[in-house]
Amino acid sequence: MTQAATIILDRVVLVKVEANIYGARKKLKKEDLVLADGSKLPPEDLASLGSKRLLDPDRLTVFNRLKKEAERICLRVGTRFLGGFAIPSESAAGITLELERIAQDFAHAKAEFLAGYDAAVTDWVVRHPEFAGIIEQAVDSVEFVSTRLSFDFLIVTVGVPEALPAEDIARLETKIGSLSEQMFYEISVEANHLIEQSLLGKDQVTRNALRPIRRMRDKLDGLGFLDYRVAPVVGTIDALLARIPGKGAITGSILQEILATAMLLADPDKTRRHGEGLLAEQSHAMDDAGTEAEDDLAEIPDLRATADQSLPLPLLSPLVLSGSDIDVAYGQDDPSAAVETEEGGGTITSRENNEASPDSELFSGLFDGIFEDEGAGDMEQGDHRTEGLNEPTPMAESIGLPSNPNVLAAVTIEASNPDTSKLSTAEPNTVMTVDDDNEETGTDSDYWF
Repeated sequence: MTQAATIILDRVVLVKVEANIYGARKKLKKEDLVLADGSKLPPEDLASLGSKRLLDPDRLTVFNRLKKEAERICLRVGTRFLGGFAIPSESAAGITLELERIAQDFAHAKAEFLAGYDAAVTDWVVRHPEFAGIIEQAVDSVEFVSTRLSFDFLIVTVGVPEALPAEDIARLETKIGSLSEQMFYEISVEANHLIEQSLLGKDQVTRNALRPIRRMRDKLDGLGFLDYRVAPVVGTIDALLARIPGKGAITGSILQEILATAMLLADPDKTRRHGEGLLAEQSHAMDDAGTEAEDDLAEIPDLRATADQSLPLPLLSPLVLSGSDIDVAYGQDDPSAAVETEEGGGTITSRENNEASPDSELFSGLFDGIFEDEGAGDMEQGDHRTEGLNEPTPMAESIGLPSNPNVLAAVTIEASNPDTSKLSTAEPNTVMTVDDDNEETGTDSDYWF
């Protein structure tokens, strides 16, 4: 058996409703008829004589009503299958309670009918006195009538025996595959009834017209696993119900939408095609969204690829350290490694392990002019010099950062003073500060890059 058929059987139970109702009819016989002289009956292979009623058929209406009610309860959430009703497994408990109530009502009606059976037959004879003979000779006993009035139901699961022949499995799969077709047909019957009884020729309707719409919606939603095209149709109905006002009569464009939706549901083929079309649109929308996302990602530049490859690695991939991990000291200079820029506007240094880095020349002139406007105002507070720690910071090791001083690097920029610009050689780290011409030391915050 296919996987789809197995999944459906796992999600449904079969409800068998057995309602036997006494017909109170008997077949007519030739002797029951009084023919005029020269008249004769047609042969039996040409026409049958029909049947005769033994009592008022209205007395049996209650039993037919209860039987139809039981069927409606099952069809509300399920669909016809194998002489019964396939309903979702999660609905079995609720269906059981309602069918038990109907069984009790049926038993009560049966007791009343049997108690008044003889009186009902007598009343029927009185109403047709000239045919009293053919009625009385066909009347059944109360005991026999009691056996012909019963109501019961059974809820079972459907499985496939291991030794079932392949042709029988194929027949069962065909029945399972027709479940969705049967479901759409039942929806169309109810939709046509709604159109004929409540919508056609109306310029306004009461809110009672929404009950069939909601019933059809709930049935489709519960049996959505039978057909992949059901979910979009349920979404269409939900969108319609959400736009309907909370009170008052339904008129205008909303009423026209309800009529259009009912006419869609009244055609099984159009309902399936509608669901399939909505799924196709959703698929295209998702594909377009994915393509746009890929295009957006493609337009984002690779920072490493577009960055100036002449910059040293520490600037391309800076380490992020908290303030507590770096101890900065001011006022310690080592004049042995200062490198002046061409314009004398600042000194740029880069050091690792007390040795000038070969990449230091790449920084020459890089920051020229950046601080010229602000140097006269914000940076007139004095020289800003920093130096790194003389020893590797223990805290760096405690948080998982490398203690190797070669890993950390910084840049020091000092304001133009040809006589005093120097390279500060803090041992593990390289730091960047800006010095002023007039004061040798200061406490302004460093500019970190």
